[in-house]
Amino acid sequence: MPNKFFTLVLHSHIPFVLAHGSWPHGMDWLYEAAAESYLPLLDVFRRLRDEGVPPRVSIGFTPVLADQLKDKSFKAGFGEYLDMKTAIAAKDRTDFERTGDKALLPLTVFWQKWYEKLAMDFHETFHEDILDGFRDLQDQGQIEVLTSAATHGYFPLLSLDETIRHQVRQGRHTYRQHFGRDPKGFWIPECAYRPAYTWKPPLGSKEPYPRLGVDEILGAEGIGYFFVDTHLLKGGEAKGVYADRFPGLKLLWEKFQGQYRPAEESSRDPYTAHLAYPSNTPFLVRDEVSGSQVWSRDMGYPGDGWYLEFHKKHFPGGNRYWRITSSGAGLDDKAPYDPKKTRDQLAGHAAHFISVLENILKEREDGIIVALYDTELLGHWWFEGPEWLYLVLKGLSRSEVRPMTGSAALEALPPRTIVSLPEGSWGQGGFHWIWLNEDTSWIWEKIYRIEDEAARLVSRKDLDPRVWRQFIREKFLLESSDWPFLISTGTARDYAQKRAAEHFDRTARLAGWLEPGRKLSEQEEELLKTYETEDSLFKEVVTPDGRVI
Repeated sequence: MPNKFFTLVLHSHIPFVLAHGSWPHGMDWLYEAAAESYLPLLDVFRRLRDEGVPPRVSIGFTPVLADQLKDKSFKAGFGEYLDMKTAIAAKDRTDFERTGDKALLPLTVFWQKWYEKLAMDFHETFHEDILDGFRDLQDQGQIEVLTSAATHGYFPLLSLDETIRHQVRQGRHTYRQHFGRDPKGFWIPECAYRPAYTWKPPLGSKEPYPRLGVDEILGAEGIGYFFVDTHLLKGGEAKGVYADRFPGLKLLWEKFQGQYRPAEESSRDPYTAHLAYPSNTPFLVRDEVSGSQVWSRDMGYPGDGWYLEFHKKHFPGGNRYWRITSSGAGLDDKAPYDPKKTRDQLAGHAAHFISVLENILKEREDGIIVALYDTELLGHWWFEGPEWLYLVLKGLSRSEVRPMTGSAALEALPPRTIVSLPEGSWGQGGFHWIWLNEDTSWIWEKIYRIEDEAARLVSRKDLDPRVWRQFIREKFLLESSDWPFLISTGTARDYAQKRAAEHFDRTARLAGWLEPGRKLSEQEEELLKTYETEDSLFKEVVTPDGRVI
């Protein structure tokens, strides 16, 4: 068969929310993603395996997410969440019978059965360990699991190479703990890349200084390959993957677009692997054509009128009973959802997607189509997404374009071209404005201060291991790209501002406790216990100089 491959890459990430709120911001993010995306995708992959169709999908879990999925508090809370959602469906049925909403009544039964199955899968099939379900599939050769940066730090804006290296090392260590092997592939947070050059922080008065390229750090840390967005290879304007999902970004982009100038397009081939200069670390390139079919709510499949409407929920309880209806329909004009009506739409959209893939590689002897999606797009944002994926992967078993994990595609079609990549991300405009703007610059000022503090402390040999461990945890949490992202999108601004400020305050206080000869007072001991309880991320912490404590 020709070497024509479809490499689907799913990126799973939720910031650290354990012990930091529940609803509307906090643990419910994690519960919703597990119920609507992770468990349904596990079901899809296992069904395909049982039918003799290896899914061969690459799926990544950030270390911060992997640790949360393993945590006892998540396991207990998620079981309670599924029971609660089941009970809500039963209560809604009583309410609809009383109010005469007959069109919505069958959907209460649908949701009750749906959550009951999820609960059975979680408790009985996966023994309350979702991550182990993915590990088993990887061990069976069905899928590939990727790793990422410790807390999804935004690499190009971090001020020290040591900080990036630290995020990578913690990611590899946590992966080995959970999956019993070294990772082959790495998801760079936000596909944000920076080459080597004499760099100056965008804030502050530091003089420029030499930096390594992100690829050089990944290569030195033993990472097999990574991913970039199309425009970093070819030049041209980045389309941006988030604008359709977050209206706040459209307003922000209008404000900043005058500063962006796209590079001139080149003829580099996005359907083959390349080597990054100067490290020779392999990378794969996101395909915009297939990507827009799922990312775009306006132009892609998720906007079909028969699919479940994400934004309209029945309160109290939050179950969804309406379909999209039409792109122009207001929330008051949404028609009742009918799961049976989605079957034909899913079959048609799966067949169309397969034809898109086949047409892309029609005139080629070989090639790799790389589709990069946030995992939560399939299931959480687009409820029918996992079933669509099942039909796509099943249909590709009869196509000359075959599903293939990233590492297997690289083995079959090894890269031969060395490319110097420019700086950028997969955010709209292709640069950093989503993460660094006038509303978020204060976070980066605090991150830079703590980076310098860590560089000062790491050279000392007399650090209290308990305080040092918690300092590193808080530093990792401060560096999470989620806080500036949530501020820029306006989806959880107050929550993100609070979290960033809190982790900075804790890190700065812990740094003071690490001064030579410093003994903790009784009150400080109690405060440290609070930090360890609330921010218990990473039971084993890798220090900036590579030790494990």
